[in-house]
Amino acid sequence: MTENQDRIATAIVLAAGLGQRMRPLTADRPKPLVEVAGRTLLDRVLDRLAASGIERAVVNVHYWGDQIVAALGSRARPAILISDETGELLDTGGGVRKALGLLEAGPFFVHNSDSIWMEGVEDNLARLRRHWDAARMDCLMLLAMTTTSTGYDGRGDFTMDAAGRVARRGEHEIAPFAFTGVSIMHPRLLEAAPEGAFSLNRLWDQAIEAGRLHGLRLEGRWMHVGTPLGLAEAERALAEPQDG
Repeated sequence: MTENQDRIATAIVLAAGLGQRMRPLTADRPKPLVEVAGRTLLDRVLDRLAASGIERAVVNVHYWGDQIVAALGSRARPAILISDETGELLDTGGGVRKALGLLEAGPFFVHNSDSIWMEGVEDNLARLRRHWDAARMDCLMLLAMTTTSTGYDGRGDFTMDAAGRVARRGEHEIAPFAFTGVSIMHPRLLEAAPEGAFSLNRLWDQAIEAGRLHGLRLEGRWMHVGTPLGLAEAERALAEPQDG
C-alpha cells in the first residue's frame, strides 16, 4: 500500500458552521442534524465514509455542538473523534488545522457535513482516493458539473484543464464546476497556515499558485443542500426512480 491511495483511511467532517442560510430549520438544531428524506445530513455523510473504508472521522462542532455529540454517541463506524470549537469558531481552514492532531499522519479526506449525492457507476470517494497522487498534488477536489447538479444556481467555482489542474473562475466569467465540499488534502498544505480562524480558500489559492490543486469530476448527481429550498429539491431528486 502507498501513501497515494490505500492508507487514506481518516477524514474530517466539517460540522461547526452556523447554518444561517438554512434557517428557520437551524433555529434549534445544527445544520448537520437537519434531515433529508428521513436521514440527517451528518448520518448520510458518515455512512458514505464508512462504506468507502474510512476508519476514523473527526467531526468538528460549535453551534449546538452538544446535539451533534449526542447524536454520534451510538455510532460504531467509522470511529468518531470530536474536535471541539465551542469556545471559538475557526472557519473551515482553522477547523482542519485544529483537528490535525486527531488524524493519522499523511493525506486525509475533508468532507463538508452537507454534501450529498447520488452515485454514478462507481463510488466517488473510491475514485478520489484512486486518483490521488501525493507527488503532484497538495489537494484533490471532487467537482460537480453545475449543469447536472440539484439545488445549485451559481456561476460555478472552478475550471479544470486537461491535466486536472484547477483554477478559479474569473470575476465576470462562468465556470463549469462547483466544489462539492469534498477533497483529499495533504497536511503539508497547512505547514504555513496561521493560528486561529481562516478559510480553506487561503490554502486552495496557495495550491493553485503552485500548480498543485487538482480536481476530479463527480460521477452521478450532486445535491447542493444549502437552503430550505435546496433541501426540498434534494428530497424530490432522491424520491425519483433511479435508472438501473
